[in-house]
Amino acid sequence: MTDIALVTGANKGIGREIAAQLADLGMTVLLGSRDRERGEAAASALPGDIRPVILDVTNPATVLATAAAIDEQFGRLDVLVNNAGITGGWGQVPSVADLDLVRAVFETNYFGVMTVTNAMLPLLLRSPAPRIVNVTSSVGSLAQMSDPEGPLAAMPASSAYVPSKTALNSLTVQYAKELRKHNVLVNVACPGYCATDLNNHSGHRTAAQGATIAVRLATLGPDGPTGGFFNEDGPVPW
Repeated sequence: MTDIALVTGANKGIGREIAAQLADLGMTVLLGSRDRERGEAAASALPGDIRPVILDVTNPATVLATAAAIDEQFGRLDVLVNNAGITGGWGQVPSVADLDLVRAVFETNYFGVMTVTNAMLPLLLRSPAPRIVNVTSSVGSLAQMSDPEGPLAAMPASSAYVPSKTALNSLTVQYAKELRKHNVLVNVACPGYCATDLNNHSGHRTAAQGATIAVRLATLGPDGPTGGFFNEDGPVPW
């Protein structure tokens, strides 16, 4: 039985590479994209069984329509990778933040994950081995961000992207707690500092390298962890 995977924000960057790597493992991958043309172009350029779906995580109607289409065509979902995210710019220090912009970041990075996950849960619960992976960042680590001697000490304060990832980390733990009894493994994946549109391609890692941890968590065996925060080297401190 071929596994069915949905990846949000997958027409470019890390999401595109996650979709490609899951397809390379033999999965049928639904490549989520807000824009129809970009999604179709990305799907057609990749090998394997990759199918574009229109999905805007901030638009519940598109999410529900995609869930209905998956239900009709496949009857279940085995893997959900919540990858879609925005930064809102890096200058949102708390004391002068544009609150509308902060809300927009949370709408995608936090509430969008809830919208998609909750819509897909009935489908995931029909899978014999459901997996949910939320793509986060090391900047969401309170331990690392608060360490004055740590690698993130020089990073400017942020009231948008950074707290949204911390909130996503916490939300992931809560989903893991709720869904443990259903054998759903729910984890957060930190891809590292990858060169993508998100950072004007300034990262030192490739998107393909960043995708590997999400793919690993999406394909965990039955004894795999749940409610964890991981990069390719292992657990990341909360």
